[in-house]
Amino acid sequence: MRNLFLIFILLLIACTKKEEAKAQKPVPEGRVPCEVVRVVDGDTFHCLLEGKEEVKVRLIGVDTPESSENQKAVRDAQRSGRDVREIVRMGKKSAEFTKSLLPKGSTVYLEFDVQKTDKYGRLLAYVWLSDGRMLNELLVREGYAQVYTIPPNVKYQERFLEAQRKAREEGKGLWGEGGF
Repeated sequence: MRNLFLIFILLLIACTKKEEAKAQKPVPEGRVPCEVVRVVDGDTFHCLLEGKEEVKVRLIGVDTPESSENQKAVRDAQRSGRDVREIVRMGKKSAEFTKSLLPKGSTVYLEFDVQKTDKYGRLLAYVWLSDGRMLNELLVREGYAQVYTIPPNVKYQERFLEAQRKAREEGKGLWGEGGF
């Protein structure tokens, strides 16, 4: 009985140490940690850099449908032959998918490409989740975004195009509803 108690205590200590090690993961090289404040839409969110400065981040290489009726939603509707309401409905689905992956207070890691900001002053980034997956790629692979690369920020363009091809073939996300 005493040995069983000792084994239990050792297992408890080992599990605690493992959890502490997981919680103190080093920041991956070349990436900047940022704490999620709120999601704006499928490809834009706000986060705190170094816990102090709130910044608006736009995902590089992807574009999600608009989640509110605006000029871009109208242009997208004209371009795609879809109703503006349908574009907005798809945009809301994309935004919900992004929100499910970026809960308030979670930490993500920003990776930059050639240009760090766009003409609107938003940080342009590839966004890595704490589990090592890239948000930009996930959105495309699950069919909630399409590839939208603007040179010179093309580091993962081929990776995104392959993810989009698979999503279309498999009818994932918005591709399953007749495409964009």
